[in-house]
Amino acid sequence: MRSAYARAAARIEARTPAHRDRAIDGLRALALLAVPLGHWLLGGLPLDPDGALRNASPLASFGFFAPVSWVLQMLGVFFLVGGYASALSYRRHDGPTGQWLRRRVARLGRPVLGVAAVWAVLALALYGLGVPVTTLRTGSTLVVQPLWFVGVYAVITALTPYCVRAAARLGVWSAAPLLGSVAVVDLLRYGPYADAVPSWLSLLNILPGWLFAYQLGVAWGAGRVTARHARALLAGGIALFALLLAVFGYPASMVGVPGAERANSHPPSLLVLALAAAQSGAAVLLRDRIARLLAGPALWAPVVVVNLSAMTILCWHQTAMLAAAVPAARLGAVPGLTTAPDTLGWLAARVAWLPVFAVLLVVLGRYARVLEAPWPSGTGTATARRTAAGVLAAGFAVFALR
Repeated sequence: MRSAYARAAARIEARTPAHRDRAIDGLRALALLAVPLGHWLLGGLPLDPDGALRNASPLASFGFFAPVSWVLQMLGVFFLVGGYASALSYRRHDGPTGQWLRRRVARLGRPVLGVAAVWAVLALALYGLGVPVTTLRTGSTLVVQPLWFVGVYAVITALTPYCVRAAARLGVWSAAPLLGSVAVVDLLRYGPYADAVPSWLSLLNILPGWLFAYQLGVAWGAGRVTARHARALLAGGIALFALLLAVFGYPASMVGVPGAERANSHPPSLLVLALAAAQSGAAVLLRDRIARLLAGPALWAPVVVVNLSAMTILCWHQTAMLAAAVPAARLGAVPGLTTAPDTLGWLAARVAWLPVFAVLLVVLGRYARVLEAPWPSGTGTATARRTAAGVLAAGFAVFALR
């Protein structure tokens, strides 16, 4: 008798269209899973003397752990496959561009609005139960942390028509000006005249920094990225990455380290683009192998589930970790959960907590999926619900970003 998993996988396989690009979905699933894994591994929540949770990172104590962030920082792959999929979707759509854009942005916006509204109510409830305000601020910061990415992705998605035109004219080279723009800003903020450069200048890297891999994906979707281009991206990205680390002193960690003067990802530095170029080249070169690997139902089924749960994973994975840490704070120092991430024992204990976080995320996702479904319209009740959700989400944003 076949197992329940085998039967479910067979049903998913039977419903998969023959034209589905399994490699792209596989790459997206890999990049999606790297987000919670990275945050769960690199996000400590030690108790302060007052019994409140604060943010900390093992990277502050273990410099050798930085290469782990190179593997787990897969936003380059996410933007690459996002650009690829958006380019194909845009070319296939019928009707005005605005209609296509509204549908895609709505799929991003509903889950974000939902998690923010829920947290507005949850924060008030936790405060009433005696949870310290510092813990609530720590939690709200962690929840908001992944949501900036959704906002940036929505803006970049709106640029898809222009990206498609650029790719049609310049192919893979359409991403080169974006790389150059980030290099210029980095030279200004880290070069010999850095003291005279205002701090806000770094914000100019946000759009071109994350648009770089997306533009490569659009060019890939247009058939303008060949194996030769992919090998050049892989080799060039690795060479630039090594040069920036060894010669120009870029921080080794791809994520922010509390207390560090410089960070690579917020906003993205040239090192982030070097990694994205290498990842993009590798993804293009491995596409056929990944497609063959996912040809059978056993591996394909979890890829489908992860892709269908994309926004749930992005919006709720930090809440899953907090669902374990906040109650544990009442018990005191719980290894790997509410202790300082400054020992190898913490690392081992945190790895042991990962399955717990994953189960909590699955439980949360079961109920959170309703927030991702299209909202009913045309009735006064529906309008009132949307208004209430918007007000709650705005209130939570103010609290989290103060």
